[in-house]
Amino acid sequence: MSVQKFLHTIDGISTWVGKAAAWLIIALMLAVCIEVFKRYILNAPTAWIFDLDNMLYGSLFMLCGAYTLAQNAHVRGDFLYSSMKPRTQATLDLILYVVFFIPGIAALIYAGYSYAADSWRILEHSTVTSDGPPVYHFKSVIPIAGAFVMLQGFAEIVRSVVCLKTGEWPSRLHDVAETDVIEQQLANSEYVDEESRKIAIEGAKKIDEVARQRGMGGELNS
Repeated sequence: MSVQKFLHTIDGISTWVGKAAAWLIIALMLAVCIEVFKRYILNAPTAWIFDLDNMLYGSLFMLCGAYTLAQNAHVRGDFLYSSMKPRTQATLDLILYVVFFIPGIAALIYAGYSYAADSWRILEHSTVTSDGPPVYHFKSVIPIAGAFVMLQGFAEIVRSVVCLKTGEWPSRLHDVAETDVIEQQLANSEYVDEESRKIAIEGAKKIDEVARQRGMGGELNS
């Protein structure tokens, strides 16, 4: 297996997990809408709905972490990063991943496993209400999500090593972007000729590339 295929395989796993977890937002929306109807129309509120909302949103937030990392979409606070050369970016990333990321995520997985194991052992229930729902399955998401983030982190470390050797960032397995939506919309339009369509798509791609270069640091070099 080539390095690029290895990276895309891990990107694909993170993307699949993120997209699968994204369906939890539908369940969360339905739960909130049903509860609003019950609470204000039927005057019959559900005692454990707050716990359910927390578990759904918490699971969504944690399980999408690896997907966000795979898309290089986590917020970068250092405006100097985008002006660095790819090898300098890779050096900085490699140091930060080894010094902070791996120990931090490893601690999350270890602590999360302990919390989940204790919760399953006592069949823990929420204490927010007198008859709260079980939470041991929710706490199991913590080490699972941490494991997926750690897996994607290893891929990012490999990316940094490849960039140090070649001077260019290896490509990512990109998800649907704004430019893809624009291209699809223009393709279905009856009022845009082929030349105007190409100009509009190229313009959108240039804007997207500039945004990536400024906000994601080195993505343009892939």
